[in-house]
Amino acid sequence: MSSLSRFLAAGLLALLPSAVLAQGSAQPEAATGRHAGGQTFARQQLAVTANPHASQAALAILREGGSAVDAAIAAQMVLNVVEPQSSGIGGGGFLLAYDAAHRRIDAYDGRETAPAALRPDVFLDDQGQSRPFREMVASGRSVGVPGVVAMLAQAHREHGKLPWRRLFAPAIALAEAGFAVSPRLAQLLARDPDLRQGAGARALFYHPDGTALAPGETLRNPALAATLRRVAEEGPSAFYRGEIARAMVAAVAAHHRPGALSEADLAAYQPIKRAALCGPYRSYRICGMPPPSSGGTTVLATLGILSRFDLAQVRPEAGTLRAFFTHLFAEAGRLAYADRDRYLADPAFADVPAAALVEPAYLAQRSAAIRFDQSGGKAEPGTPRGPRLRGAADAALERPSTSHLSIVDRWGNAVSFTTSIEDAFGSRILVGGFLLNNQLTDFSFRPEGVNAPAPGKRPRSSMAPTLVFDPQHRLVAVLGSPGGSRIPNYVSQALVGLLDWRMSPAEVAAQPHVGSRNGATELEAGTDVERARHFLEALGHPVSVGDMTSGLHLIQKVPGGLLGAADPRREGAAAGD
Repeated sequence: MSSLSRFLAAGLLALLPSAVLAQGSAQPEAATGRHAGGQTFARQQLAVTANPHASQAALAILREGGSAVDAAIAAQMVLNVVEPQSSGIGGGGFLLAYDAAHRRIDAYDGRETAPAALRPDVFLDDQGQSRPFREMVASGRSVGVPGVVAMLAQAHREHGKLPWRRLFAPAIALAEAGFAVSPRLAQLLARDPDLRQGAGARALFYHPDGTALAPGETLRNPALAATLRRVAEEGPSAFYRGEIARAMVAAVAAHHRPGALSEADLAAYQPIKRAALCGPYRSYRICGMPPPSSGGTTVLATLGILSRFDLAQVRPEAGTLRAFFTHLFAEAGRLAYADRDRYLADPAFADVPAAALVEPAYLAQRSAAIRFDQSGGKAEPGTPRGPRLRGAADAALERPSTSHLSIVDRWGNAVSFTTSIEDAFGSRILVGGFLLNNQLTDFSFRPEGVNAPAPGKRPRSSMAPTLVFDPQHRLVAVLGSPGGSRIPNYVSQALVGLLDWRMSPAEVAAQPHVGSRNGATELEAGTDVERARHFLEALGHPVSVGDMTSGLHLIQKVPGGLLGAADPRREGAAAGD
């Protein structure tokens, strides 16, 4: 009998009301009050994005013989039109491209960089105190050099099949003709206090009386159509030099809290092609982004710490105790996030021990600290092999308004692409019909620690595009999620559902979220949290209940084709043939 089996038989379960023991037998729909639907089967090719317009645009490109990268570019441009709060050409992202013919993974870093004139105390007041976070988000000080256009252009050069210009056509047509505002976009527009302060954004998204566009009203964006047409026809240089670049610099400088962005910063931007970060989980190989994303390391660390536990014993559909899984998962998250906050940053500015943080021996050592009968509380960072970094740990805020798309083409090539302007509507600065990012607020506000602001530096991210392979090195799954600093927890829990519990993609996307970021143990509001709370608090967990609005988009390879699902918490859709 395993140690976990002995524990489950030992009697600690008496801490729980008997009703909790039945919790695990419920399917995700019953546990969450949501329908798990939205699953799509395709035999050849499949795209899952955050909006049906984007999924259909991606599928159209795939049907024309485009690659997964081609389809991802088309989808990103459409998302810029219909989901302007989450991503676009004014932001950045991380993209994993899998080349099936050569069994190669290319990891593209399109993260924003800090302007050359950025001061390390950019987020401090005259007394040396951190300025209010919201004040810095909606400001020119938060704007980094956008990276997504340059990154996608590089990925297209290396993996594209259709002409660059063709990939922009769906977005240009939609921006010109207009689209029906979705309920989610309308709600975000109505409650945002900062976006309507800018004349351009106010004219685009609001009525003359200041009320937001309502669901179903038509939103046209001819300025964005003109910007996209220029980039389509002239290439990425049209974005980073010339009229568009000058307009971005002028808008940042004209803000009442101006930033340091310059034309030289834009002209100098370069995406970086990195080696994917891969590691084992059970019999699978999990691959993600290396730093400056902390997503890949934190997902691999969480899974590695959990690997000594037979999680199949606590799968919810088997009648076992989901609350006990929450205990294990939160404890693993505390350890993984403690290391994330201490060690992860732009590797050009620090000796980041990414490989050491996910070594099986190190993770086994970290896992040994987890007790079955008690929470360990706030975790301290471990001591992986390699150089010791100077400075304190920091837990810089990351906002959850990001997007993710997963695509597999007819040749078996795949893209996992997480893209963001950071906060909902980014910096709220509109230029040429698109919003500029506020990614610099992903730095620590204090000018110390591994993730402190610095000229030319890329702020740490939690974005975690992920690919999964079987023991024969065949692609198994493509996934990722928005969600700010919760992203690694969302992706890690999704992988447990997919690989340990054998859930379908729709069940994985709909399951209630749990986790810890080395603070409170977090439970998703709207689920059966009260039953689990008693158990967790008895083990010493501080418990927090709140919204956990992920946007998981998954594709799984199954006999006969592909299964895909979009997170029911947002407006995503899967489309395929």
